[in-house]
Amino acid sequence: MSVRTAHDDIGPAARFAAGRSARARASRESQAGVPAGDDRPDPVDVLVGQSETRLPELVPIRYGRMLVSPFAYFRGAAAVMASDLARTPDSGLTCQLCGDAHLCNFGVFASPERRLVFDVNDFDETHPGPWEWDVKRLAASLAVAGRDNGFRRKVRAAVVLAAVGRYRRAMRRFAGQGNAEVWYARADVEEVDVLLKEQVGAAQRRRFAAAQARARTHDSMQAFRKLTAVVGGCRRIVSDPPLLVPVSELLPDTDRIELESQVRDLLAAYAGTLAPDRRRLFEGYRFVDLARKVVGVGSVGTRCWVVLLSGRDEHDPLLLQVKEAPPSVLAGRVPHVSAGEWRSEGERVVCGQRLMQSAGDIFLGWQTVAGIDGRIRDFYVRQLRDWKGSAVVETMDPEAMRVYGALCGWTLARAHARTGDRLAIAGYLGGGDAFDRAMVEFSERYADLNERDYGRLRAAARSGRVAVREGL
Repeated sequence: MSVRTAHDDIGPAARFAAGRSARARASRESQAGVPAGDDRPDPVDVLVGQSETRLPELVPIRYGRMLVSPFAYFRGAAAVMASDLARTPDSGLTCQLCGDAHLCNFGVFASPERRLVFDVNDFDETHPGPWEWDVKRLAASLAVAGRDNGFRRKVRAAVVLAAVGRYRRAMRRFAGQGNAEVWYARADVEEVDVLLKEQVGAAQRRRFAAAQARARTHDSMQAFRKLTAVVGGCRRIVSDPPLLVPVSELLPDTDRIELESQVRDLLAAYAGTLAPDRRRLFEGYRFVDLARKVVGVGSVGTRCWVVLLSGRDEHDPLLLQVKEAPPSVLAGRVPHVSAGEWRSEGERVVCGQRLMQSAGDIFLGWQTVAGIDGRIRDFYVRQLRDWKGSAVVETMDPEAMRVYGALCGWTLARAHARTGDRLAIAGYLGGGDAFDRAMVEFSERYADLNERDYGRLRAAARSGRVAVREGL
């Protein structure tokens, strides 16, 4: 089998030069632009269009969560921003994108070696596309979050400059490394500790240490204790409607039995997408219970199941999340990128995660199944919790957001360097800060746009155009 790539016939200098030449297609300064108002679809129409395939009784919760703040709206409006990004200049250089690279979609989790690592941790929208789109989503999220936290514009600019500057410098460093060296690069939490000692005060270091401790407790056993109880002598998932509802409360017995059978079949087939050693581990567990769960902000209304399994005995649990995988917002109802080569959307999510993450969930896999309504849907499967933790953005001061944003910038560069032409991207970015400053301007302009869109959703809620359920 050949392992040659398209880069084999040109050397590093030519690849770097090709990136510099891409500035003729889109100058670095031009990246500051955002779409004009007349050139944009109505953002509420975009959100309502997404809701057409979702569970109607849960959609009002999504809008309620988005209306908490402009930043909460931004988190749920990935489809709106995807449409906007498709109307901005790009260099023509592509890689595997996260597709929703806002700062809350980075965090810590356990590697298979049981070490805490920091990485991108949400891949529902992953798809190949222009590398700038992820950087712009991250930069805009920092500006929007900074506004919500009351930071002055000068402070927000410093935060965005730190994140984008770290992305640019990291990409240039990765451009000088070998392929395997880039592939193995990762941010162990111990290395992040060293960075924090150099750049933040004692109070922020204590907060990060506390966050690490919390992440280590957010494992399957913690979820097991929180989400399950012994009912009638049997371990069952507890009811917390509408956010967590056991299947026994959702459906009559006949439909419940049919759905449980379908989920069992899904899991049996999903095992075939795992590596042989992990499949052997998974096959040692048995099905116990099933419940529907509401997750995230933008994902609310998609079908998501929590499956309780047990291994040696009931005190050896495994909690899996079986989550519906609709098309990426980058290639969905209105495609903004070319179609991928995956056989299913679940496979798209899993392949994207494996490409971009430095260390992945050992139970990550996918499957396609017919629902009890007869419709075929794609799903991906992962552990519900495995030492997972993310930053509490609302409590960040400027120093913390600056350092956290820079860490996100490095992490995103490492993920992009694995799948894109890192030399060409580095060549485009250059050694100066022209692109960094363009992203400061872009992020402020997009934060303005985001605030107007947030106001439109509020108006739609007041008029009854969209139904809203708040406080959940």
